[in-house]
Amino acid sequence: MEENTQFHAFVSFPDARLTESLVEKALSSLNVKLYKHLSDIPKDAESILQWSTYDEASHELTMERPKRVLSSTYVIRKSLIRKHFLHQSIKNYLAKKPDSTLTRSIPPTWHVEIVHSDELDELWVDDLYDLAQILPDVSSDLEIPKWFILKPGMADRGMGIRLFNSKEGLQDIFNSFENNEDEDEGKEHSEVEGDGTAVMISQLRHFVVQEYLLKPLLIDPRERVGGGISPDRYRGRKFHLRAYCVAQGALKVHLFTRILALFSSVEYSHPSAEMEGSSRLSAHLTNTALQAQHGEENVRLLQELVGSRLFSASSQNVETARLTQGDVDFIIDEVAASLGEVFRACLTSPVHFQTLPNTFELFGVDLLVTYNPAINDRPFQVHLLELNAEPAIHLTGPRLEWILEELFNEISHTCVMPFFCTSPLRQESKGSLRLCLDTQVRGGGAW
Repeated sequence: MEENTQFHAFVSFPDARLTESLVEKALSSLNVKLYKHLSDIPKDAESILQWSTYDEASHELTMERPKRVLSSTYVIRKSLIRKHFLHQSIKNYLAKKPDSTLTRSIPPTWHVEIVHSDELDELWVDDLYDLAQILPDVSSDLEIPKWFILKPGMADRGMGIRLFNSKEGLQDIFNSFENNEDEDEGKEHSEVEGDGTAVMISQLRHFVVQEYLLKPLLIDPRERVGGGISPDRYRGRKFHLRAYCVAQGALKVHLFTRILALFSSVEYSHPSAEMEGSSRLSAHLTNTALQAQHGEENVRLLQELVGSRLFSASSQNVETARLTQGDVDFIIDEVAASLGEVFRACLTSPVHFQTLPNTFELFGVDLLVTYNPAINDRPFQVHLLELNAEPAIHLTGPRLEWILEELFNEISHTCVMPFFCTSPLRQESKGSLRLCLDTQVRGGGAW
């Protein structure tokens, strides 16, 4: 390739205009011609960038021209983005690597493959045997030490998620899904309890069950923005971390160190009997799309929380402990370590994750931090929950849109420019992409 010759870029995110504009802006300093349709690129074009959704990209072009075409999505990555594939890959990896950090960062997980609710009886003596030894047959008013969370394997934005603490509770959940399917037979979608957590019929085959983490780190997001609220009115809210990571080639993994904290809009409370099987879980599900208040009050940078009071799940009293810069640095280190290991785990399932040297992809990673002040040397523990392709970045909100601009500029600098530009790069990197994994898959050049 001649020195910094012009290349052609197909940019298309039909349902995500913000993403499309961020990509175009990130490419604006390069010698590139943009196209809205892949078919408009000249047939004799030598150098092509496909920065688009998975469905819009030509995967044949990616495979056929590895030296001339760079694409923003891997062709096969089910073991990363589908919950049941992800946890099966992790399970297989931990069987061989029991000392991996994933042993403490992944909650105990079971895969449930079920078509009809009456199949659950057989699963208790087969795939769910270990879970059956933990769960009581029925729920009761007595304190139960463990709760579990059910998630459809291929759903997002909190759809179809339920809590339970007994075998009867899980059976009732599957019965409600099946009854709802019968009522809406012939329809493409099914509304569960009409609260917006819709479940598609096709998703009722694969689920994962995870042990519910009962000691989340709780913070009141209002504290660091002022507003005249007295300290005695602060209440701990649950939140999860949304980290963005970029997988590059075959294979490097980079963590974008500006991590978001996405809060519930209501005060946290310990799971109770009436929550079993219910879809009304706003205190427990921190997905931005599910919050009653969608304002930017519920979205913070992790860095902005330094100095915040820490609450424990056992008490909503104001605690004397505060989140320090050292705590944030520790959490980011744990996130980076978990990301590196989870990609290593998925590489051991080559049927469902296949790397290519001429690809890169942005993933949204959801993590939860638990807090146990009784453990003095390690009160925080980061747990990886899931990875998402084509993350809904618009939910970040206008106030923090600048971090998205920085993210896409970093992707352009790290993944795009080295592929097409052979002369020294003039554009400075902000250095906010942290390398988590650098390994070589297959042979030289990764082919």
